[in-house]
Amino acid sequence: MFKQSNARYHYHKKHKPKGSHGKSPVHVPAPPKNPDPPSIPSDPYPNDPGDTTCSIFDVTSYGAVGDGCSDDTAAFMEAWKAACAVESATVLVPSDKVFMITSTIFPGPCKHGLVLQVDGVLMPPDGPNCWPKADSRQQWLVFYRLNDMKLTGNGIIEGNAQKWWDLPCKPHRGPNGSTLPGPCDSPTMIRFFMSSNLVVSGIKIQNSPQFHMKFDGCEGVLIEKLLISTPKLSPNTDGIHIGNTKSVGIYNSMISNGDDCISIGPGCSDVHIEGVTCGPSHGISIGSLGVHNSQACVSNITVRNAVIRESDNGVRIKTWQGGTGSVSGISFENIQMENVRNCINIDQYYCLQKACLNQTSAVYVRDVQYRNIKGSYDVRNTPIHFACSDTVACTNITMADVELMPHEGELMEEPFCWNAYGIEETLSIPPIGCLLKGMPHAITESSQYSCSNENGRF
Repeated sequence: MFKQSNARYHYHKKHKPKGSHGKSPVHVPAPPKNPDPPSIPSDPYPNDPGDTTCSIFDVTSYGAVGDGCSDDTAAFMEAWKAACAVESATVLVPSDKVFMITSTIFPGPCKHGLVLQVDGVLMPPDGPNCWPKADSRQQWLVFYRLNDMKLTGNGIIEGNAQKWWDLPCKPHRGPNGSTLPGPCDSPTMIRFFMSSNLVVSGIKIQNSPQFHMKFDGCEGVLIEKLLISTPKLSPNTDGIHIGNTKSVGIYNSMISNGDDCISIGPGCSDVHIEGVTCGPSHGISIGSLGVHNSQACVSNITVRNAVIRESDNGVRIKTWQGGTGSVSGISFENIQMENVRNCINIDQYYCLQKACLNQTSAVYVRDVQYRNIKGSYDVRNTPIHFACSDTVACTNITMADVELMPHEGELMEEPFCWNAYGIEETLSIPPIGCLLKGMPHAITESSQYSCSNENGRF
């Protein structure tokens, strides 16, 4: 890591030549080979930032004050612009300072090997009243059209979100616990958009107004040693959300927040999650999928060697009525539950209103494995709940070595299954007994329930 005393600023006047932004082959993070404990993938940038021959662009050399009050946005953009034109450059946010910047897009393409190293504190304006009216209220830091870029450092990205959470249009934040109507946009802290070969490593992110980190339209993402921390009751504060993103590895990270620990949206494939600790949170979710009768394709998702504690959900697949497409090739393995409600859950009747009408189509859920899932559950809900669509059954569910015991008290409800087909390779605790054997008599082969091919390339 860079130390503040060694940080030097080198300015390069050489302009980047045309055609210098050739896109390198997409890096697919390799899953760890040792199942327990999970190993750390090798850093694809072994000389970055430790190699002192790299050019360092310290934001204070461009006029950033770092007093927590001054607007340092312009200085950050100048440092980014200069570093973007240099191979293996580092934009340094030095330690012992607090930098405030407004909603900003950090654009590419840039030369390969660009690093944003946050060693100090980076934060947005203090709440909605201080947010510039001309700025987007939906996102704060956006990284756009980048290839071969890394976000790292020993510092903190701080969201200052309490005033956002307290808006009366947030869930249960109005008078007497009500929720008032009206616009309630709140910014996602960090968004990567249309980018590839990304690394996020070692950073701490906390107190986001909404989602902490989103990846949209990306390919080749490695996330490791990430720490996300936000209060349990903070609304809509998903930890990591990925959508339309492929070839993702999330390893050895800790996430506590007020919504999904990790959420996987439509258009995702080849996602490997290992060594993650979630909680308090809403667990690890695939979905929600199929909203507004949309098509959703999700495939080849693995979650293993994880701990989920004090959470409303464990591992969950959630879809709306009326959607199309499929969820397939899902594996949940070696997961420890600690006082979790809804430990294992497929919910194809997901609805945010009091009444959503049943529809004649749904996202087709198939080939889902639950192996070696053990621990304790909150007895207010059954630990196993498979609520599949009336018209499109869930098929090829596999249960093996599932042992879930009450955290306190006794089981109030038996495991629930509806139109769910699968097998128990070993006797589950509590016993399931409600999975239907074989396959349904009629499985629709309509194109609306299939994706373009089975390996997740849509």
